[in-house]
Amino acid sequence: MALVDEIPVIDCDSHVTEPPDLWTSRLSGRWRDGVPHVIWDERLNEHRWLVGDRKLNGVASFAMAGWHEYSPAHPPSLEEADPGAHDPRARLSRLDEYGVHAQVIYPNLLGFYVPAFLDLEPALALDCVRAYNDFLAEFCSVDPKRLVPLMFLPFWDLDASLAEMKRALDLGHKGLVFGVDFAKVGLPPITDPTWDPLLSAAEDAELSINFHIGFSQVTEDELRSQIRLQDRVEFVKNSALMMLGNARAVADVVTSDICARHPGLNFVSVESGCGWLLFLLEALDWQWENTGAHLAFPEREFPSVYFRRQVYGSFWFERDSMRRTIGALPDNVMFETDFPHPTSLCPGPASSAENPRDAIERALGDLPRDVVQKVLHDTAARLYHLE
Repeated sequence: MALVDEIPVIDCDSHVTEPPDLWTSRLSGRWRDGVPHVIWDERLNEHRWLVGDRKLNGVASFAMAGWHEYSPAHPPSLEEADPGAHDPRARLSRLDEYGVHAQVIYPNLLGFYVPAFLDLEPALALDCVRAYNDFLAEFCSVDPKRLVPLMFLPFWDLDASLAEMKRALDLGHKGLVFGVDFAKVGLPPITDPTWDPLLSAAEDAELSINFHIGFSQVTEDELRSQIRLQDRVEFVKNSALMMLGNARAVADVVTSDICARHPGLNFVSVESGCGWLLFLLEALDWQWENTGAHLAFPEREFPSVYFRRQVYGSFWFERDSMRRTIGALPDNVMFETDFPHPTSLCPGPASSAENPRDAIERALGDLPRDVVQKVLHDTAARLYHLE
């Protein structure tokens, strides 16, 4: 019997492709043309998002599941993309096909293009965040046991973030998406005491802090280059290096006193793989002693101790590096598909991806069953409070 038939697999990282009317259908008319909406781009021959003065990606540029052209090419419209990217019932059908029981869902626009929303009037930006959290809660309400929403917060306003955390929690959100590198948008790092009220509130509510790669400012030229075929090599390099971006967030957490001050708070790194985690932890521990940090901060544990207790990674397409990490950190690794992104376990005519059923069997089939149970289900079920 296949592993997916024995264990209810929880996918800890997937995305919803935002519908073109997400904000225009939800925000009041007082904002008029300022509400994020889509516009037609003659040069690129597709509808693109316009947030403030910034032209962002195409409406379906993140919906690569099953697409017949190689990345960075993408569907020119939602009608031509996999409906599972934006329709919750179609998503459930795709999960059944893939052998996935439940899926944790992240944003695209708010996750990757935060600076664009920061350029909006503060009240409008706050309304955009609230509208997104409402939309995702409704998307997941089709089957709340299988579709798991993570809230986004208006981090630029701490009081508003605390209020939205409570509101989104009441809507059914199971964790919060946190910025990997707040310096890019002029906010203090997670280690700054500014964030203590938010971290304490998340700890009290048993909400995990989830780091997703991205949180970047993309220029017009970079957006255009993403769909030019001659830039495939750059796409390969940039995508691989971006996946290592979460190393900074993990290092910040385990070398600071955050885990000591918030021992009940959990941190998750997704869409970044897990093979690099072993080296990072060895390097941090070695330097912790090599620099005398263990003497300067005798009240703190070594970084790897905090990681094992409160930090989690994930894997999807990896092979050898993933197995070594699971062997060393069986309680700290989860499974993901990254559906429907370009680097996802979504097989298609122009993808090297395996069906998740096969990828899981190939990656974990010969590992001890108790370890596989943790990786595919138990750890995620505990972090996101799933049955």
